[in-house]
Amino acid sequence: MNLDSIQELNEHIQKESEFLNRLLEEIRKVIVGQDALVEKVLIGLLADGHILLEGVPGLAKTLLINTVSRAIDSEFSRLQFTPDLLPADLIGTQIYNPRTSEFSVHQGPIFANLVLADEVNRAPAKVQSALLEAMQERQVTIGDTTYSMEELFLVLATQNPIEQEGTYPLPEAQVDRFMLKVIVEYPHRNEEKAIIDRMTGDDLPEVNPVVSPADILQARKTVREIYVDDQVKDYILDLVMATRYPQDNGLASLRSLISYGASPRASIYMVTAARANAFIQGRGYVSPEDVKAIAQDVLRHRVIPTYEAEAEAVSSSQIVSTILEHVEVP
Repeated sequence: MNLDSIQELNEHIQKESEFLNRLLEEIRKVIVGQDALVEKVLIGLLADGHILLEGVPGLAKTLLINTVSRAIDSEFSRLQFTPDLLPADLIGTQIYNPRTSEFSVHQGPIFANLVLADEVNRAPAKVQSALLEAMQERQVTIGDTTYSMEELFLVLATQNPIEQEGTYPLPEAQVDRFMLKVIVEYPHRNEEKAIIDRMTGDDLPEVNPVVSPADILQARKTVREIYVDDQVKDYILDLVMATRYPQDNGLASLRSLISYGASPRASIYMVTAARANAFIQGRGYVSPEDVKAIAQDVLRHRVIPTYEAEAEAVSSSQIVSTILEHVEVP
């Protein structure tokens, strides 16, 4: 792609991404700080990828997702996952009407634009399987009939750290369906003071719809137009290959720490998430910095540490950080 084409694409992206300023302004009426988290949620929306948020209770994960939903004028549903939850509680069920002797379908909370699966790692395997079909196939089956999800459909699941009581690790197959796994940290002291002032004042901030689902869907088409150079693609592949064959990439010390590396889905998601990150920055091309910005969130839940790594208290995030430090940037 020549310089003129890139300049033209940059101008096009800057124009198409203007609505993000309105969206961010509404979100920040309610959400204090957490800029990285807000940005990752926007990346998920723009790249059409589900997000797993991990953090202790009380860090505004639910509030953020609800705020985003109201700001984009979309249908939002929240489901609290518990050990006694049934698949029908998620996807819906058939109800028999004795007057007509017929069954009617009652659709569950999964039929929404933004679905918050709260504390997803407290639910049993059958519910996880029902959620997996909706996430991957964009459809659910009730009785003998298959129902498609909305075109704008995003699952934002929250989970408590697995060390907490009553939680169960999600199956690797399901975790792999999440584009990003974002670790939600505690706010800084000054941010928490602003939270106190805002949430204990007389008037709680009110969020107005400033973006439509059609705007998000149009933005997704534009995101796919963002240019990705072959050198950037090779950099992404170098990172993914280093999680599978670290000894072939000058990282022999990691070989005993990685049980399984990232799947091919990681390569795909790194390209789409990097494009979304470039869109947020108003650029028509993906740079290595875009890849670095999303690499940790795309890879951390796809790199499975060995028992040896767990014994040495080496996390998957630390392994990914080591890979990012050693793989050569183009």
